[in-house]
Amino acid sequence: MASAQTSLLEFQKSFPDDASCARFLLRQRWPSGFVCPQCGGRRGTALSTRSRTYECLACGRQTSLTAGTIMHRSKLPLTAWFWAAYLLASRANGLAARELQIQLGVSYRTAWLMMQKFRRAMADADPQKLSGAVEIGRSQLPFRSRGGRSIAIVAAVELLDAAREGAAEAGASSMRAGRLRLASLRNGSQAEIEAFIRANVASGSALTGDPGKELDGFRRLRHGGAASQYVPAVFARLKRWSLGTHGGLRRKHVDHYLAEFAFRANRRLLGPLRFELMLGLAARHRPVGYWDIVGRGNPRLRKAAPRPGAPAPRPAARRSTRSRRIDPA
Repeated sequence: MASAQTSLLEFQKSFPDDASCARFLLRQRWPSGFVCPQCGGRRGTALSTRSRTYECLACGRQTSLTAGTIMHRSKLPLTAWFWAAYLLASRANGLAARELQIQLGVSYRTAWLMMQKFRRAMADADPQKLSGAVEIGRSQLPFRSRGGRSIAIVAAVELLDAAREGAAEAGASSMRAGRLRLASLRNGSQAEIEAFIRANVASGSALTGDPGKELDGFRRLRHGGAASQYVPAVFARLKRWSLGTHGGLRRKHVDHYLAEFAFRANRRLLGPLRFELMLGLAARHRPVGYWDIVGRGNPRLRKAAPRPGAPAPRPAARRSTRSRRIDPA
C-alpha cells in the first residue's frame, strides 16, 4: 500500500498503467472477492463493453469500480487521478491547481475541478466529532479580493491529554493539541458559532477559549484562559498557508480549502497520509460534476448557462432494452 512516504520511483512502479490502478481499486472495494451490493452474490464477471465494470451473475446488477469515489464518471485515465493524489499527499503545504495543471498536462479547469473533488474527500476522511476538552476561537482571514476584505473563521481544537485521560476539569497544564475543525462564518453571529460547535463537538464536552455563552449539553473548562494558545497558532499557520500556497482564498469555496488545511493538520492523528484517502475510498461519494461545484451563477461562465426564457431541453428517449444499472453509491 502506497503512502506519502513512498518514493516517486516506487509509486510509478506500483501504478504504471490503468490496469494496475484498476486492480488496486478492485482490492480496495472487494478485499475477499466480488460481492454484489444489491443481492450479496459472490459471482460476477467483468464486462468487455464497459471498462472497469462488473456484473452480478445472479441479479444482473452492474457495479463500477470507481462508484462511490471522486473518480466516478470521470473521463480522465486512472493514472492521472492516482498521480494527482500522490502529489497532493506528498506535499507538506498542499498543491495549487496551477501547479497540478503543469504536472499532469491538463487544462486549468480540469486541474481545478480535481482539486475541489480532492478537498471534498478530505472533508469526509474523519467524520468523528471532537470530544473531551475543546478550545474554540475565531479570527479574520484575508481572502483574494481587490477591496482587501477578510472573512470570519471559527476553529475548534481538541485537547488530547484531557480527552484521553478523562481530566477535562484538570486545567490546561497537561493538554496538547489534537484534531482540528474549521469553518467560515457569514456574519459571525452567536447562532452560527453555536451551530458550528454542535455540528463538530460531541455533547458533554468541556469548552474553553471563545465559545460564547453557556451552551446546553456542554461544560466549561476550568482555568480556560490559560488554555487559549492552540487556536491562535492554528490561525497563524492557516494565514501563512492560504497566502503562500494559494495566494489567498475565495469566499465561495473557502470551506473546501479549510477542509484541506484541517485534514493536513489531523493527518498525524489519522495515521500515515495514504493517497487512497485523497481518492475518496474512505467514504462514499456521489458523482460530482463541474456545475455542481461552480454553479451556473458564475459570471465568468454565464455564457454556458441557459438563457432566460429558453425552452427546456427535450428528455432523452427511454431505451426499450433492459436497463444497465451502475451502482451510484
